[in-house]
Amino acid sequence: MPRTLFSEEHLQFKESVQRFIEQEVLPHYEHYEEQGFIDREIWKKAGAAGFLCSSIPGEYGGVGADKLYSVVLFEECMRLGVANLMGLNLHSEIVAPYILHNGSEYLKQAYLPKMASGEMIGAIAMTEAGAGSDLQGVRTTAVRDGDHYVINGSKTFITNAMHCDLVIVVAKTDPSAGAKGISLFIVDSAMPGFSKGKRLKKVGLKAQDTGELFFDNVRVPVHNLLGVEGGGFAALMQELPWERLQIAISAAAMAETALEWTTGYCRERKAFGKEILDFQVTRHKLAQIKTEVQIGRVFIDRCIELSLQGQLDAATASMAKYWLSELQCRVIDDCVQLHGGYGYMWEYPITRAWADSRVTRIYGGTTEIMKELIARTL
Repeated sequence: MPRTLFSEEHLQFKESVQRFIEQEVLPHYEHYEEQGFIDREIWKKAGAAGFLCSSIPGEYGGVGADKLYSVVLFEECMRLGVANLMGLNLHSEIVAPYILHNGSEYLKQAYLPKMASGEMIGAIAMTEAGAGSDLQGVRTTAVRDGDHYVINGSKTFITNAMHCDLVIVVAKTDPSAGAKGISLFIVDSAMPGFSKGKRLKKVGLKAQDTGELFFDNVRVPVHNLLGVEGGGFAALMQELPWERLQIAISAAAMAETALEWTTGYCRERKAFGKEILDFQVTRHKLAQIKTEVQIGRVFIDRCIELSLQGQLDAATASMAKYWLSELQCRVIDDCVQLHGGYGYMWEYPITRAWADSRVTRIYGGTTEIMKELIARTL
């Protein structure tokens, strides 16, 4: 079924992204997985190519492109099997929009141009050891002291933790006020008391920099507050639908890619004197996958359209995140099975995808939390 979302300019951008990944990333990808992070040089090259913060207005270093350019980038990362580049996308389409939509003019000018160039790398610190999907349960505090807030606490499972030059921190400014007591701050990595813990070893996404962050009496200037004090939860709720849609977009593209890889493999691989694809059980399984993937594609493209029109609500974004992440994991697991023993070998892209995809059912809000959010609209 043909897609109607993209213009000729988007397709030209797709070709540029493809060339960048093939020339700059893929030759070093195994090394990145072994060392546990992608070199900062790639960030600077991506910035120079216009792949970072592309939707940010020109006055802040971006090019003011529509979100479809970011969609192209998400999808190409999946199609070319480099899911670990999603750390760049988080920097561009999660961290930067928080600053754009909630930051003062000072904060926008101070950080966004450097993020667009790759000079500074951004992270967002929500999750704590005892607080994941329940953001109201965070224990990190920010206490006003004159012209500063003093932040204490710790965060874990943070993407771009080791590389980050700035991090948006979710903290309690009024522990007794529930959701209305949460605020957001930009913490610069050079601020005294801020430290980075260990790089975390994950089952998948091995080249995506993930780690712990610690805040020990970090004095943050009042002007580094994003929005207003107590307005953090509302800002999070405003941005989370787009964040969850990004996960769904990538999941849909990865499921399509897994189907393509596996169909090709089943044409090449022979058993009992004929192609695996000639066995009815294989054809029927691939037919089922193709149908489910196509249904997911139609839904996710409609969600993208709604997002572009500013009409994507939180419940629909939750549906997309829940359904596509679950579909992706199920599809890739079936594809691994059709690869047989080779599906368990790390050098095969389907194996990497299998390991990389599992977390999509967890981060950005677990499937169980997505169902609870959807249920509230019943």
